[in-house]
Amino acid sequence: MKLVRWYPLQDWVPPVDVFEQNDQLVIRAEVPGVQKADLDVRIANGVLTLHGERKRETDVTEDNAFRLERTYGPFTRNFSLPRTVDGASVTAAYTDGILEVRVPKAESAKPKKVEIQAA
Repeated sequence: MKLVRWYPLQDWVPPVDVFEQNDQLVIRAEVPGVQKADLDVRIANGVLTLHGERKRETDVTEDNAFRLERTYGPFTRNFSLPRTVDGASVTAAYTDGILEVRVPKAESAKPKKVEIQAA
């Protein structure tokens, strides 16, 4: 049987959800098949960068494959962060192929109740 390859038109870009939850931004990236050691999360100059690489299994070669459709290689995603976040308190977790990054809002950006003084 002849090997059929599928070549993507662009580099691999994992899908990402970005949303607000309580007092933080949450970024969830689908990166199945990527090892934790191959992931890198950085913040510099107000930009959050997710970088990683999905490596091809060594037991699959062109000699023993019938069809290759999965995309491999490095990826980079950049997200501009609002000035209202606390970049020093960012956390990241990786579970079941999902990389989740939590960026808390700065104290100055959180809503505050203003006490009304009696006149």
